[in-house]
Amino acid sequence: MPELFDHGGRPTRIAIGNLKTVSVTKALAAAGDYAAGDVMSESASAGTAWTFSAIARENNAGGHIVKAIAFCQTTALTPALTLFLFHTLPTSELDDNKANTAVLWADKDNFIGSINFPAMEDLGTGISQSIAVADSGDTNNLPLAFETTETTDDLFGVVVTRDAITGESANMNLMISLTAEQW
Repeated sequence: MPELFDHGGRPTRIAIGNLKTVSVTKALAAAGDYAAGDVMSESASAGTAWTFSAIARENNAGGHIVKAIAFCQTTALTPALTLFLFHTLPTSELDDNKANTAVLWADKDNFIGSINFPAMEDLGTGISQSIAVADSGDTNNLPLAFETTETTDDLFGVVVTRDAITGESANMNLMISLTAEQW
């Protein structure tokens, strides 16, 4: 990993300029309407974290997330979403359509931050979409610095709707894409 030294002689990490995009798609269980604050996942009883595999260059590395995109296969859905990110699998609620419990006290040391997606829009493209980018003037929390652990180069997420959703359909696809500048 490249290192420079600050004015005090302490090593600092620098971005190497490599952008990497990792996308995760889940067919949401969506067995019923979502309430604001519900988790969005692939199973109502055995949900898993959203795993952004190899988002870092290597184990124990990191960078800055500079862009995040959410696409939903079903049109005319306009919820705002939040993605809670962790460097270790969270112990919070992961099941679809259940009330969010992230960030639990047990996960606080593994929490790296959250990304707030603006409300999705349906612009006649056949999907609903939401895009959060660094320096967009939005309150999306980007860029978001992250570092992975010694045992993985992945990040783990929990997606939560900030709005009620009533037009969902079972097995509709939700894709979350993160672009990171690695160091």
